[in-house]
Amino acid sequence: MVDEKIRDLLRKHGIRLNTDAGQHFLTDEDVLAEIVCAAELSPKDRVWEIGPGIGVLTAELVKHAAHVTSVEIDTRFPPLIREYVGHAPNLEIIVGNALQTPTPTDASFKVVANIPYHITSPLLHHLFMESVILPTSITFLIQREVAENIASKTSDSILTVLTRLYGEPSLLRLVSPEAFLPPPKVDSAVLHIRCYEKPKVDTETAQKILNLAKHAMSKRRKMLSNSIGELPNGMEALAAVNIDHTRRPQTLKIDEWIALEAELVRLRA
Repeated sequence: MVDEKIRDLLRKHGIRLNTDAGQHFLTDEDVLAEIVCAAELSPKDRVWEIGPGIGVLTAELVKHAAHVTSVEIDTRFPPLIREYVGHAPNLEIIVGNALQTPTPTDASFKVVANIPYHITSPLLHHLFMESVILPTSITFLIQREVAENIASKTSDSILTVLTRLYGEPSLLRLVSPEAFLPPPKVDSAVLHIRCYEKPKVDTETAQKILNLAKHAMSKRRKMLSNSIGELPNGMEALAAVNIDHTRRPQTLKIDEWIALEAELVRLRA
């Protein structure tokens, strides 16, 4: 059993997990298999894994990919990863903060990870907006509420807008707390993002759209006329792109945000 193997290894090395840092290790073998399946790994794929812990997911990834790079911030874990995974010549371990570690610049890659939930937003920002090469796909095990939010067809949050500028998200399955050691206090979900070969907009425009959405969502219970409408040329832009000013920001789809920002730029010129 995976959970017994984890307990034995942690006990052997005298390690106590820091749940405040999101250290909850997946032990459900069915969920592990589904994550690997969702990532659609081939023997030619390069995988970027964040927060491997002691290597529970890593052990599955090295079986299916050509190369796996695991980025772990906790210096206690790299020796345990090697012990848990065993001999894996296609595994590279980087000790560092995944939010500050450059992603591959010389080849395409897929991201597969059971990540600490509190880094979901900055990590997606890093992967989408700071990568030289965009990942071809991202498969995350994250908090259920966040996964449902990201997978929404409309703009439930800034994270939804960000993700849909760069890819197509889908929620694959829910995961109960009992699937982890120790169990977290919230439900989890497997989220898959099929990244576009080319983002819908360039990075500078993406940031402007996110700023616009953030401004509107700071008044999300109010109509667009009370958020976008207060901006210079805001009402004119809404009318030009045929967006009803009585709608609320969370109802807008990604192409509407793109059109709205483009019109505001045109009117400012």
